[in-house]
Amino acid sequence: MGYPPATRPSLRPAVERVHRGQAWATAASGRRVTSIGVSQTMPCESLRVGVVGCGRMGRLHARTWAAMPGVRLVGVCDPIETARAQVAAQFGCEAFERPEALVGRVDAVSVASTTSRRVEAVGPLLAAGVACLIEKPLAATVEECRRIGEMARSGGAVVQVGHIERFNSAVMAAMALGLSPRFVEAVRLSPLPFRSLDVGVVMDVMIHDIDIVLSLVGVPAGRVDAIGAAVVGDSEDLCSARVEFEGGAAAMFNASRLSHRVERRLRIYAPDAFVTVDYHKRTAQVVRRSPAVEALRAAVAEVRAGRADPSSFDFARLAPLEDLPVDGSADALRLQAESFTRAVRRQTPPAVGIDDATRAVELATRISAAARKR
Repeated sequence: MGYPPATRPSLRPAVERVHRGQAWATAASGRRVTSIGVSQTMPCESLRVGVVGCGRMGRLHARTWAAMPGVRLVGVCDPIETARAQVAAQFGCEAFERPEALVGRVDAVSVASTTSRRVEAVGPLLAAGVACLIEKPLAATVEECRRIGEMARSGGAVVQVGHIERFNSAVMAAMALGLSPRFVEAVRLSPLPFRSLDVGVVMDVMIHDIDIVLSLVGVPAGRVDAIGAAVVGDSEDLCSARVEFEGGAAAMFNASRLSHRVERRLRIYAPDAFVTVDYHKRTAQVVRRSPAVEALRAAVAEVRAGRADPSSFDFARLAPLEDLPVDGSADALRLQAESFTRAVRRQTPPAVGIDDATRAVELATRISAAARKR
């Protein structure tokens, strides 16, 4: 059983605006806003963008937008004056205290504000039909995710969610194989970042792997078992989980922000192949079932028959690792931004939509709840 057909924000309001002419007035600001259009060809004008939140991720978004052709970074927004002033000065744009100040000035925004205040940040933007690239997680709760979906549909706004690993070139290479996983193992370890501590490690970093696994298996999660521990704050800082999916696939997740080493790996076991992805190094390797399994079985048969010494066989030679073609220099944030701008210019569904992001938050919530029960 697969997911029900995805529900996407209605594009009708945006289409109607463009069909009425090439511009419309924004009542909230009194400023004239030029339409970005819904046809497959985009006018030559630059896409005007803003950034909400001037922390680490907000700064990265601002840097990405400032360097992109066909895009003009108009302004950044943050309640902390020094933070917004610093980023605005660095990238030569205006600084604002509140998100609604961007309404009428921009066509699209990156939202990198605190997860716990996500609805408050995106509300006025979505109401005005401003396209939003919202950092993961979409929101702190499933209910808030659904509320954002309702606001996006009401305002006719394109919303893409920043599950950045979808644009990791190593992940893209693995996805291109089109495997049907039976088992997936995800490991994500790092030292304490001293930020994003308003949510636990599951919602902060494990959610990257949750999104990838959900996109790989393509079916809803069933049973969830988890164990975790809160060490520094009120939420879990490390967690291990096992998730079973409809149809029999399963996944193991292991995340910690209290590790002395950095490790971000994904292992995919499918009937046709075994794939390992290093998120951090952006490498991907595959062992294909044929001819590896046949060679291994033949070697085992020789040993069992007493015709060969086990030490005479080299596992790595019989089951060779094949490097998948990966562009190690590709900037995932830039690829994500380009994907988002295409969706905005063409008014087409985004690469990672609200439904995908809501499912990730839903499973993350279940994992966190299961860990708290132990």
